[in-house]
Amino acid sequence: MRSIRHLLSLALGIFFAAAILGVAGPASAHDAAESSTPAQGATVAAPPEKVSVTFNRNPLAIGSQFSVKDSTGTEWAEGAVEIVDNVVSQKLRGGAPAGAYTVTWRVVSSDSHPIEGTFGFTATAAAAGAAPSASATTGSTAAGSGAAGATTAAAVPGMGTPQPGVTSPGEPAADASEPFPWSLVVFAAVAIGLLVAIAVTARRRLMGGREEEDVEEPTLR
Repeated sequence: MRSIRHLLSLALGIFFAAAILGVAGPASAHDAAESSTPAQGATVAAPPEKVSVTFNRNPLAIGSQFSVKDSTGTEWAEGAVEIVDNVVSQKLRGGAPAGAYTVTWRVVSSDSHPIEGTFGFTATAAAAGAAPSASATTGSTAAGSGAAGATTAAAVPGMGTPQPGVTSPGEPAADASEPFPWSLVVFAAVAIGLLVAIAVTARRRLMGGREEEDVEEPTLR
């Protein structure tokens, strides 16, 4: 009986462990950024037309924000954020200068939790249509250009201004659904197997005990 109780306790322990793993497994699989374009720390020939972040699941098209600033703090993000499947992109204004850029993003994950991050890249040359440097213009032209640039930059929403995302049609991502909890199935099968083995063992011992009683019982004449 002691061995049967030991096996029963072991089976129950495995079953409860499987239940805990089955509940905690899907809950721990949070959405996360997998890569960015340009990549973190990359050096590109010129500022790209847009930057993007790829996630492991499709984010929600609400509250998405991108900020793309150069080394002087000028904002170059322009227009609404675009979401296609699990890729979130932000267009840049034309004429961005050479230099270092910092991209800060924030999206709402598929489980309704906000996630955010940042990455940086460097452009070795200015984008097409970039304005001439201040040393190549007169003082009045430079002042006028600076005022116009400040006005344009001020009109571009930064990270402090929530902007709705624009979702474009696309095929669902292959990993958008929650993974099936195979670990729970395996543990449940093991637990059921142990319970069956216990039942068979108990039945054999009971039958064996009865046979011994029949053998030891004296024959009445």
